[in-house]
Amino acid sequence: MTPDADDRAFEPPAANPHARTRTSGAFTVVEIAGEIDLATAGLVAEHLDAATAGLEPDVLVDLRGVDFFDCSGLRVLCRADSRARERGGRLRVVLDEPRLRRLLRAAGLWDRFSPLPAIPPAIPEVRD
Repeated sequence: MTPDADDRAFEPPAANPHARTRTSGAFTVVEIAGEIDLATAGLVAEHLDAATAGLEPDVLVDLRGVDFFDCSGLRVLCRADSRARERGGRLRVVLDEPRLRRLLRAAGLWDRFSPLPAIPPAIPEVRD
């Protein structure tokens, strides 16, 4: 049985003006920046798709560099969260902007994303 393409872990796509991916301990961190709307959501989606492609992904989406975020960005986040859960993982957001907190609450997504105020310290993975 050959694995589906979505079941394999991929290298993250190249950084772009709105998204870049890095690792921090056991986390995959997708840093989002600038204005996220219909025109730029696809640039974010390619990073979130790669971050949630493997089994049991633990993804942190850092929204602290976001200037504007509309429903296109929310749709991309919800899709990535669903992908992570389907693969036995999780996706959380990191934000400190009151405007984005209000947006998540108004959209009924506050509990879904378990927002964090900062990236947790990197804890090295234990290897046997």
